[in-house]
Amino acid sequence: MCACVCMYFVAYSLQERRREFEANLQKAGLMLETQDKWTYYLKIHAPWEVLATYADVLKIKVPFKADDIPKGRDVPLAWLTCPFRLPPHIMKPEPNYFTAPFDKSKVDFFLIGNQETFFPPSTRNRIVYYILTRCPYYKEDRKEKDKTGIKRLLNNGTYTSAYPLHDCSYWKEAKECESERYHLYKHWARFLSFYKEQPLNLIRKYYGEKIGIYFAWLGFYTEMLFLSAIVGVICFVYGLLTFGNNMTSKEICDPDIGGKIIMCPLCDKKCSYWKLNSSCLSSLQSHMFDNEGTVFFAMFMGIWVTMFLELWKRRQARLEYEWDLVDFEEEQQQLQIRPEFELKCTGRRRNRITQEMEPYLPLTSKCARFCVSGATVLFWTCMIVACVIGVIVYRLAVYAAIASLMKDSPTSKIQLLGPLITPQLATSITASCINFAIILVLNFFYEYVAIWITDMEIPKTHLEYENKLTMKMFMFQFVNYYSSCFYVAFFKGKFVGYPGKYSYMFGNWTKLRNEECAPGGCLIELTTQLVIVMAGKQLVGNVQEALLPLLKNWCRWEQDHDLQSFGQFGLFYEYLEMVIQFGFITLFVASFPLAPLLALFNNILEVRVDAWKFTTQFRRPVAAKARNIGAWEEILNVMAILSVVTNAFIMAFTSDMIPRLVYLYAYQPVHEASMTGYINNSLSIYEITKIPMHVNYCRYRDYRYPPGHEREYSHTMQFWHILAAKMAFIIIMEHVVFVVKFSVAWLIPDVPSDVKARIKRERYLVQEYLHHYEVEKLKMQLRERCGRREAWLAPFFEQLA
Repeated sequence: MCACVCMYFVAYSLQERRREFEANLQKAGLMLETQDKWTYYLKIHAPWEVLATYADVLKIKVPFKADDIPKGRDVPLAWLTCPFRLPPHIMKPEPNYFTAPFDKSKVDFFLIGNQETFFPPSTRNRIVYYILTRCPYYKEDRKEKDKTGIKRLLNNGTYTSAYPLHDCSYWKEAKECESERYHLYKHWARFLSFYKEQPLNLIRKYYGEKIGIYFAWLGFYTEMLFLSAIVGVICFVYGLLTFGNNMTSKEICDPDIGGKIIMCPLCDKKCSYWKLNSSCLSSLQSHMFDNEGTVFFAMFMGIWVTMFLELWKRRQARLEYEWDLVDFEEEQQQLQIRPEFELKCTGRRRNRITQEMEPYLPLTSKCARFCVSGATVLFWTCMIVACVIGVIVYRLAVYAAIASLMKDSPTSKIQLLGPLITPQLATSITASCINFAIILVLNFFYEYVAIWITDMEIPKTHLEYENKLTMKMFMFQFVNYYSSCFYVAFFKGKFVGYPGKYSYMFGNWTKLRNEECAPGGCLIELTTQLVIVMAGKQLVGNVQEALLPLLKNWCRWEQDHDLQSFGQFGLFYEYLEMVIQFGFITLFVASFPLAPLLALFNNILEVRVDAWKFTTQFRRPVAAKARNIGAWEEILNVMAILSVVTNAFIMAFTSDMIPRLVYLYAYQPVHEASMTGYINNSLSIYEITKIPMHVNYCRYRDYRYPPGHEREYSHTMQFWHILAAKMAFIIIMEHVVFVVKFSVAWLIPDVPSDVKARIKRERYLVQEYLHHYEVEKLKMQLRERCGRREAWLAPFFEQLA
């Protein structure tokens, strides 16, 4: 295994540290090679003796017997998947074996063919890095335990970087070195291979289990999106096919019905009255997403997300076995104290377990740092809320300004730039674009803030650091990306009031009337918001991931050193991007059935872009083990549960489905299964005879008693019936989906039965073979001992003879 540490000209004290460090590396058995180019390079090689020693220390599992469990039955019609398959030597670079922790004293117990290739590249990579992080750079007569490891030397400038070397060139196969990188590029990293399966075993062999598990999860998530995308398209097509049969839209568009309904002004001063049929196109668009199929799709996605998470657990369990992660505990390098913690914590106390003095952070300092961190997070959360309020104010002001452009006539139509752009649509699109721009700006700054406040808390271990940063970044991104969608879904149009007593944002003095929904409902505006933010994020993300590394590496000539550093947060941002997308296709999917289709197209591209980056644009990352996707799995579980609640509320309060059903079954005047008269029923009356106009009344969207009634302008009984139906729908939908979810989770075991059998078989064989090995070894020792005794007594018996 070859690793590289590079340096520039350094000061004398740093040179002394470097000499001591390199001398100690040689004492540890590593072989060093120096190269002088534009930059000084120190290449590190690990011979067999070193690899065997540390494989024993790290208890790395290696093969001791070929897998003898019969393979399962062939899948029917497996030939249909042949176009999507990769060559067997790419998918299975090594045969299946039973494995056991390596023991250097029992070398002949294991199936060691060629010592040069016995340990895969990722294992050799990990062993060398393990030595580098623990090798001291002090002299033997000076025991300064804090002067240890390559990370400290990188922090103090002794070396500029340290990384494993890639194989030879990725664009052509070379005979003088291993060719895993070439095969990964040829069969995985090219976009023309988008329809092919991923060579997960080769990825794990070259990059390690942590990166392998990410691509396994991303590929599985993409595969599961096929089903949800197909169902979403079917629901969307259903909306298109019933486009012309929607009685609600027909009444709005009918000049004899909608054309004769005069609606109240959209703003207080300059806006005029307008005809209902001018919102015809908006109502038709709403029906494409607000129909009977939407209810089915919302319930389906609640079950789909459970299937996805449960089936992923099974897939993950299989990978844990195949990649020797069943008994894996967090590596010592994950639990070791961070150098930053040791530098900033001057206090020392004795560890109860190791009985050694170690740095610690006093409770008072920890509380103070936690308060500052919490205040910073709260400030940025308030910043997001303030930006959302600013966008709302923009929506109110622009909406009123656009609406005021209508002609001052009761026959005016709501239109701007032709019949396709209404004030609601124009306001929604521009506000969504502005909101997306604000999201990008806030994300840019908060990334640095999140890292700063996490560093300020001084987490003790690397695992603690990753978990704290994950929670801070996800909570911020959650509020940042979803707050505008939550506003449109659950607040817009809910606190409007009625003519003569409208509700105003920040009070009556602002004259900013709270937004109303269009006659067709607010669901189309939620769809617009979701499409712009989701599609915009995917577009910007792909441009950043594909173009930025290419541009940064454009004018560089060093083969590995000048590639982009993978960095500590490489996989963190990849997971974060996908989890935010997962939120879009689950939390608000009831408003846009095509969201899974957009996510599917994006992820097909994402897999190949990420593969291309890892293979051609990034330095080879240090291999690390991971048995699962970490804290992200719990985040996905929480979002899955939350998605059931949000979609139930969207169908109840944002969609017009419940009011239509209540009218159909309870308030239809002729008691027929028809929506005839629904529009007239859903619009209340406001008397305007006191105003010098040539119309007597206008209509507005609400359920209130008409003027002259003893309870005029208060809510009718139909309003309360609809509210009760909405609450009943939420309770029923949540209970049905949750019962199905938990039933599916209970019926699908987390670990497949054949994997359980293999694990038990492997543990049995380890004990059996080790026992047999020890017995045979003891017999050989006894034979040797008896042979030596016979050889010693032979001369004595000859003399007696």
